[in-house]
Amino acid sequence: MRLRSLHPWHVSVEEAKALQRRLAPMVSCASAISDNVRRLAGVDISPPDAEGVVRAAVVVLSYPGLDLEEVRLAEGKPGLPYIPGLLSFRETPVLIDALESLEQSPDIIIADGQGLAHPRRFGIACHIGLLTDTPTIGCAKSILRGRHGPLGSEHGSTAELVDRDEVVGVALRTRADVSPVYVSVGHKVDLASAVVWVLASCKGRRLPETTRLAHQAAAGHVAPGLRGSGVSLTHDPSPDGSGVALSLPKGQGKGRGRPSKPGDTQQGRLL
Repeated sequence: MRLRSLHPWHVSVEEAKALQRRLAPMVSCASAISDNVRRLAGVDISPPDAEGVVRAAVVVLSYPGLDLEEVRLAEGKPGLPYIPGLLSFRETPVLIDALESLEQSPDIIIADGQGLAHPRRFGIACHIGLLTDTPTIGCAKSILRGRHGPLGSEHGSTAELVDRDEVVGVALRTRADVSPVYVSVGHKVDLASAVVWVLASCKGRRLPETTRLAHQAAAGHVAPGLRGSGVSLTHDPSPDGSGVALSLPKGQGKGRGRPSKPGDTQQGRLL
């Protein structure tokens, strides 16, 4: 997958904030999603190990089957500590290596983080969307910016997430009586379409399959590769209680459309 180079990554906190302000106007809220979506992608990154190294994971799933088709991993040391609002500058440089190694380009990327629901309207989903020039959705587990009113307990219930009198996203109930996720535009998608695609990718769980499997891959429970060349699924109970566990070949894994139905890197290396 080819990525754009937007700016250097070795920057200070104030330089990172200035870059977010400069790049925010480049985000498109008009949907460019194909009418023939075949692949969805998810991204995640592991906590740092004892040496400060993190593992970045990108997974590609088929649509509508949501079967795992490709996994790519990379490792590196983040250049910044975790700072609210600057997650992208911590995680994206390592993710770039994994994204660039993809053999199959996704039609939609669902990022585990914010898009426009961000203090400077430029969260990690916006950053990834601009870098990949791909429709990208932010689907976060918690609120970074904004408030919402009452939210129904039924599957599919939504409530607008508002910040400074601007709708920046929605709270979305992906499963009845379970905590919502927070969906916002990343790039090349409108908010209504973003909600539809998140619901279409959840498979009865709170989180999209893209997010769930990317988290498993970043944790080291699945090896990199294409379907049929090392990426495999078993039906053993998984650590997250989902009932699906990801298995590794021996010696690997260390260290506009609607669904019909529902730069440089920082010390990164591919796995």
